[in-house]
Amino acid sequence: MELSKLPLVLLLILNIHSEHCTEIPKAKVSIKPDQHVFRGETVTLRCDIDGDGATSWKYNWYKDGLDNVFSELQEHIFSPVTESDAGKYSCYGTEREGSRNSQLSDAVTLTVSDPKAEVRVSPQKWLSEGDPVTLICEVNGSSTGWTFSWYTVVSDYSGHYQLLSDSSRGAGGNYTVSSAALKHTGVYVCRAETDTPVIYTTFSNTQPLWVTAVIVSSGVFPPVSLIISPSRTQHFTSVSLSLSCKDQGNSDKWRVRRYTNSGQVEDCSSSLWSSKTRGSTCTNSYTSTADTGVYWCQSESGENYHPVNITVHSGVILESPVHPVTEGDTLTLRCLYPYSTPPNLRADFYKDGSLIQNQTTEMIISAVSKSHEGFYYCKHPERGESLKSWISVTGEISQISVLHTLSSVLTVCPYLLVTVVLIFKCYRMRVTSVEEEETSV
Repeated sequence: MELSKLPLVLLLILNIHSEHCTEIPKAKVSIKPDQHVFRGETVTLRCDIDGDGATSWKYNWYKDGLDNVFSELQEHIFSPVTESDAGKYSCYGTEREGSRNSQLSDAVTLTVSDPKAEVRVSPQKWLSEGDPVTLICEVNGSSTGWTFSWYTVVSDYSGHYQLLSDSSRGAGGNYTVSSAALKHTGVYVCRAETDTPVIYTTFSNTQPLWVTAVIVSSGVFPPVSLIISPSRTQHFTSVSLSLSCKDQGNSDKWRVRRYTNSGQVEDCSSSLWSSKTRGSTCTNSYTSTADTGVYWCQSESGENYHPVNITVHSGVILESPVHPVTEGDTLTLRCLYPYSTPPNLRADFYKDGSLIQNQTTEMIISAVSKSHEGFYYCKHPERGESLKSWISVTGEISQISVLHTLSSVLTVCPYLLVTVVLIFKCYRMRVTSVEEEETSV
């Protein structure tokens, strides 16, 4: 009976017994290109027998400890390899012209995984106009050997992704925006591929970027505003919530969209979360915690503006402004509870985890500065605490400062003019003097 026909258990017994016989060679399994590969690659299993004098062997391959031999070649190739090919492989050899038999090799594990693309952002997903940001795409923790493509999510439910016009700029795995603009607001995904062999990943996880406007002078505003009623970022459950996009002209060209905590991108007019839609206005008559997410306005051409983070909570909420607060303005915060009359609670107020005011029905900062920017929340000893809300503070160049700068320039201009005239006169006098001297000679 051939040894290759013996049950694998008996071969293991013979293997242990032959360890004391130094003249019996041992088989060894090698896997190329690696023991851990991606689905779609070409993988080669090779069985080598150590020992002098053995020139021709018959090879027997075993997988996962099973008794049956699935191959008798020295090299067994998977092209392409699939997840079902993963397992523990061992081999055994017998001389074709001789009586020697090798020891059974040690088992070597082949792992086959589906290549997964993952995207992350650096330094953060919430940005102000002009901030730099980089989207980083990797396949199972590595960016080498892959070519990357970048997309924005048009509709998550239909799996509709739009390839970025400058997607090739991020082919190396990093898609960098040196100066973020309002139009960069959106939800991004990446995908990777290789040429040899041809392997594609699925689309990555979604990664949002939210770019907020910076007001730099009086009268300068984004092209559209997201109006929220009630006008706050935190809301109770089981109440009505209305959102609308307003601009200086025809507001019907805008639509309200949202990105939920579950990673879904939804359109107000085509989803179930809004019970009423009219033009650019969406009304949700019965809110739930699933309505928590980022809401924004999108134009007909697909540009995104004015993202606002909205949370829906069943308990205590913090009443805070929707829009960034301008330096010098007054900021008022309140702690509200849906089951008390009036809803205002006497509570403690925190900024970035530190207590800043205790036992008050409202916290007022009369002149806001950039130092007041941060995460705020309120806490009641019996009702609990609210979620955290980010309060953004934006600077504004006042008209007085502009007029002061202009007046300073106008004040200096006469002196500059007189100086230029004097220099010119001196130059003309010097030239005239030189010409007279040459004439007299």
